[in-house]
Order: sequence, then C-alpha cells, then structure tokens
Amino acid sequence: MFMIKKILCGIVLFSVFILCGCGKKEELPDKLTVIKERGHLIVGVKYDTKPFGFVDRDNVLKGYDIDLARIIAKKILGNEKQVVFKQVYPHNRIAKLNSGEVDLLIATMTITPQREEVVRFSKPYYTVGQAIMVPQGSPVETIANLNGKRTIVVLGTTGEKNLRRFAPEARVLGYKTYEEGFRALREKRAMAFTTDDTILSGFAQDYPEFVILPQRYTKEGYAIAMKKSHSTDSLAIDIDNILEELTRDGTLVALKHKWVPSESDKFILSKRMKRQIK
Repeated sequence: MFMIKKILCGIVLFSVFILCGCGKKEELPDKLTVIKERGHLIVGVKYDTKPFGFVDRDNVLKGYDIDLARIIAKKILGNEKQVVFKQVYPHNRIAKLNSGEVDLLIATMTITPQREEVVRFSKPYYTVGQAIMVPQGSPVETIANLNGKRTIVVLGTTGEKNLRRFAPEARVLGYKTYEEGFRALREKRAMAFTTDDTILSGFAQDYPEFVILPQRYTKEGYAIAMKKSHSTDSLAIDIDNILEELTRDGTLVALKHKWVPSESDKFILSKRMKRQIK
C-alpha cells in the first residue's frame, strides 16, 4: 500500500513539473544577435507595389522599400548585399513576420492601433494619404460619389477600412494584390480604385488614361514592422537610430525624389530628357 502511494505521489509530482514547464514561455534569442550571427537580413517586401517594391521588365526587384532595406543591411551588417527578400502580401505579411519567416517587414505598411497590438513598429519613414484613382473623364469627383458604386480595394489594407468609413454604401470589391485590383479597374469591373496615393502613382506613371483625384482622405505613416517581443528590443532601437540618421543626412528625401517624384520633379526630369534628346 505504501509503495502504491509512493508511486502515485511520484506521478503527481511529475505531472506538476511537466505542467509548470509547459506554462513557462520559452525566451526567444535576441533578434539582432541572430541576424548578425546568420550574416544576412531577411526582409518581407512587396513585388507588386510600384514605386516601393516591384519587379521590372528585366525581372529585377527594385523600389524605395528595396533601397531602404539594403541601406539598413549595410548599417547593421556592413554590406548592402547581405539581405534576402521574401515576397509578402497585405493579407499574409503579419503572419510571415510573427512566424519568423522574415526579420522585418518593409512593405508599405501603415501604422494603426490595431496593428500595434500584434507587431512592433519603427518610427515612420514615409507619409502617405489615401486617394482615389478613376479613368479619365469619370463622373466620380469625391469619395462620397462612391456610395452605391463598385469600388476596388486590396484586402487587409487600411484602404478597405477607410472606404467603409467615408463611403459606407460603396459596393466593395476586394482583391489580394494591387496588380489584381488595378487590372479589375482597367477591365471596368468597378468605377474606382482606392488605396495609398503613392501606390496609385506607380500605376498612373504607366497608364496615363487613369487619373488620381486631388483630395487625400487620410494622413498615414509607413513604418518598418518587427515581431512584438522582447527579442526585438535591441533591433528596434537600431532601426529607429538608423531612420533618424537617414532623416538627418537627407537619405530619405533622396529616396523620395528617386522613386516618388513630385510634379515639379517630373517637370525638371522632363526638361532634362528633352535636352538629352536634342
């Protein structure tokens, strides 16, 4: 009898030990240390969001976010080539970040309170506003005109949420990628396409038969996203320090002029091109 009690007591103690062990969260290794020991940075970027991340006709990945990722790799690892890019979409980028598939997201991701619950954001590196793209000659002039009209959004973006706020009766057509959304607009499946003005400008550069309406309905900041964990504490400090440095030395302004030229920049570039042709 004594032996049975001893065995039962041992089983109970073992069970308590196992349960306590399961309840304890495993500490993740410091992400910055992991990156440096690995020797390269893994960054989630978009491949369909000109001019921030896109594949050109020569199958080369380029854009504002791509350049920024390379600069960060150089600052952290000493070499801008020590970065691996992985394609992400609005609907899966947070999952890829939190699963550890990527170290950072530099993917036209705006800061929102909801997202701050599940990821850690850097300081903003670019400011955007939500805009509307329509075909030339469209009767649509404001977002209110989209009530009752088919309007394209990309799923998982703030554009979808904002459209429902500003035009609650709009008939929303959601697509997984920006290319799919713009193709739907070209095929006249909807009256308009709404998302960040910078993303729409990439399509407008290639398709002048579409215009971006002048009004902006939000003011939002793009930021770099990291896993929300103590393991990214040192990485987050490094990233913010790098962004502050790039702001001070004019690098972020230079990237903007390179990839997202203003109307005056376009005029200057146009004049240069005409001189070169002459």
